[in-house]
Amino acid sequence: MASQDWFDKDFYQVLGVSKDASDADIKKAYRKLARKYHPDQNPGDTAAEAKFKEISEAHSVLSDAEERKEYDAIRAMGSGARFTAPGGAGGAGGFEDVFGTMFGGPGGRTRYTYQQGGDYDDLLGGLFGGGRFGQPSGGYRGFGGPTRGRDVVASTTLDFVTATKGDQITLQTADGRPITVRIPAGVADGQKIKLRGKGHPSPDGGEAGDIILTVNVRKHPVFERDGLNLRVTVPVTFAEAALGATIQVPTLGGDPVKLKVAPGTPSGRVLRVKGRGVETSKGTGDLLAVVQVAVPSHLSKDAEEKLKAFVSELPDENPRDDLLTRAKS
Repeated sequence: MASQDWFDKDFYQVLGVSKDASDADIKKAYRKLARKYHPDQNPGDTAAEAKFKEISEAHSVLSDAEERKEYDAIRAMGSGARFTAPGGAGGAGGFEDVFGTMFGGPGGRTRYTYQQGGDYDDLLGGLFGGGRFGQPSGGYRGFGGPTRGRDVVASTTLDFVTATKGDQITLQTADGRPITVRIPAGVADGQKIKLRGKGHPSPDGGEAGDIILTVNVRKHPVFERDGLNLRVTVPVTFAEAALGATIQVPTLGGDPVKLKVAPGTPSGRVLRVKGRGVETSKGTGDLLAVVQVAVPSHLSKDAEEKLKAFVSELPDENPRDDLLTRAKS
């Protein structure tokens, strides 16, 4: 939108480009200056913030073909003409009276106002961590309101049970403040938790920033996460796998459960225990017991002879025949 301010402002000079600069030149100049004067790069520097507003206004006008054309026309009129107000008064007042309607109202005092839009997000997103103005990664609210406090990036390491079951923990902030954090049940390794308003305070009465907390989860010696399911590898003897058996399987933080192993169960078969996995507000997983047939590491001479006699009584078949056949197809 046009503004009488354009009459007095040299946007080309602000960006350090010539009046016949291409769109690419304008964009390049703006990116360079925005990187230098962005409030996140100059916290608490009011002069840098004012400069950033100025270059942002200049880019907004010059990067829009229609507004640039209108701006050039207004600047051309201002450089070689004076206007007479009703009653014979000349100068700036005459300009306001003649062009007041062009600038949105009596006196032509429509002011430029920053409005968040795709162009600024696209340009600055790559410069400052992919954030958007007024969003958690930025810490800057815009041109009219107070500054948002900066975010704090932190991490914590939890044991497997705490991450799975959920709990409340106490953390110390960088400035020594203790804060209580509720860890939801089922939080995964590497998951981020946003603690709203727990980051740096605003320097001028705006809202505080957030703490972005990354959760690292220690491995468990027995259990592994598989979505909402828990996996546990359960060794069984050759006799139990061949003849069948009832075995005990551990659960996370509870008593063991009994499972039946069917005769002829191979290694890798999964036995499922419903509802004994990770319990969250979104659902509850199962316990997956993966059978692993344990092979004796040592046999006595007598046991070895008996095993050979046993094997001689088995059908003459190779369990890898199907594997070799499928590998050739």
